[in-house]
Amino acid sequence: MKIICIGLNYRKHAEEMGKPFPDEPMFFLKADSSIIKNNKPFFLPDFSDEIHYEAEIVLRICKLGKSVSAKFAHRYYDAVTLGIDITARDLQRRQSERGHPWEICKSFDGSAPLGRFLPVSELGNIHDLPFRLEKNGEVVQQSTTADLIFGIDAIIAWVSRFFTLKTGDLIFTGTPSGVGPLRKDDHLKGFIGDQPVIDFYIR
Repeated sequence: MKIICIGLNYRKHAEEMGKPFPDEPMFFLKADSSIIKNNKPFFLPDFSDEIHYEAEIVLRICKLGKSVSAKFAHRYYDAVTLGIDITARDLQRRQSERGHPWEICKSFDGSAPLGRFLPVSELGNIHDLPFRLEKNGEVVQQSTTADLIFGIDAIIAWVSRFFTLKTGDLIFTGTPSGVGPLRKDDHLKGFIGDQPVIDFYIR
């Protein structure tokens, strides 16, 4: 199973990070050991003093695909959820300054909490899907997939040029603005529309 993450895919997030808008989808991978399921807690690591949350719509791939055309991309995912791309921001800055890969700051154990999946068939317009993240009862991130720089079908088409997509692969589609730090005992709760899909604590 692959976990493919799209970076800088919302304009306001790129702006808050001080980065130029990408002219093609930018992606990186997470290890399968980064996944946390069933609302289990995330434990703050000892190698970073600046752990941030990034809420993202996550696609679940449902069939084998290579070089998929965007017009057929909808056939290759059957469910979505909200995932948290947990990032060691201090390590990310260091890696970026050195021109080094991001895995150390993005792919560590537990860095991809996943909510329960919802069938695409029950969600209406997947290309204008609202979602939000609450931290300690306050909305900190809120957007819709209509605001993606590169939409869902374009992401499928682009990624499948380089990687064969396999059943069970996951694609994190990017985070909107509002990313921020996590502290011990923070409570994160995420929604797709009005449906709660993830609810866990930081320990």
